[in-house]
Amino acid sequence: MRSILFISVVTVLFLSACSTHEAEQAEGFKFSVTKAVRKDTIVTRDYVCQIRAIQHIELRALERGYLQKIFVDEGKTVHQGQLMFQIMPLMYQAELQKAEAEAKFAEIEFYNTKQLADSNVVSANELALAKAKFDKAKAEVSLARVHLGFTEIRAPFNGIMDRFQVRLGSLVDEGDLLTTLSDNSSMWVYFNVPEAEYLNFKTNLKGDSLMRVHLLMANNVLFDKSGIVQTIEADFNNETGNIAFRATFPNPAGLLRHGETGNVRMIVPLRNALIIPQKATFEVLEKKYVFVVDKDKQVHQREVTIAQEMPDLYVLKDGLEENEMIVLEGIRKVRDNQQLASFEFHEPKEVIAHLKVYVE
Repeated sequence: MRSILFISVVTVLFLSACSTHEAEQAEGFKFSVTKAVRKDTIVTRDYVCQIRAIQHIELRALERGYLQKIFVDEGKTVHQGQLMFQIMPLMYQAELQKAEAEAKFAEIEFYNTKQLADSNVVSANELALAKAKFDKAKAEVSLARVHLGFTEIRAPFNGIMDRFQVRLGSLVDEGDLLTTLSDNSSMWVYFNVPEAEYLNFKTNLKGDSLMRVHLLMANNVLFDKSGIVQTIEADFNNETGNIAFRATFPNPAGLLRHGETGNVRMIVPLRNALIIPQKATFEVLEKKYVFVVDKDKQVHQREVTIAQEMPDLYVLKDGLEENEMIVLEGIRKVRDNQQLASFEFHEPKEVIAHLKVYVE
């Protein structure tokens, strides 16, 4: 019994000594106090994005045959009209020669009939029939030429070749995929924006002006060209509550490729935002708090709601008024309802100008 009593007394004395020591530390510490400030500012928001070439198409065989020649290589730049693939043209060349011969025969027959018609030897109907046969033969020649042209696959625009889906000598059918081609001179970057942020975006946009955005690439480096938001989809996705934006980025050096990912960084203006330093806050069970100093120099712990996060700063949604003072330095040396013997007040503008994130 005496042992238990002795331990209790020691414990009380120890806690009392600790409390006294903390109070002495607090009394000797010079607290800094500031206020929240209202001002117009900007915040940056990052959105996961998908990068697409402005033109990305599949090149497919237009006729059946053996792949006779490949004039380009994977990953190389090709130019509009450049010959890329040759499908064996022998059959189509023969068809063209046959059509040309039949057209020549029809032409001779037509002019012979015309001479006879001019001499009133044959009727006008026979001349019209000969003319129709000649026109049909010429159409057959044109059709044969088109089929022969289908054996040559040419680049429809300047772009970069993707990998081959067939190899030299392969038998390809009409419609078989040969490769894909991408025009990477400019890139379309797609990203999804929540409804509330879309409304802020449209509200702050003036007239027909276009918003500029930046691209943070997968290596965490900012792309050296800015993009312009040119297109917003018509409908929201009811499942996610988002709407898709499309920004166009110039890509003169060809650094960006179709299928890349990254983050679009958008600068959003905030009007009359209530701002406090991050280091004036502390966290308890994932909630943010500040110590508010009342007119009697007594501090009170109060929860605040964060609307936006900026480097070294928080934009508040609620929990604090503009003229209320908060503890800036010394939040770990003060307790709820504690009386501050003295403190030094710092103007918010001065605090923000010299701000670094640290906590005393």
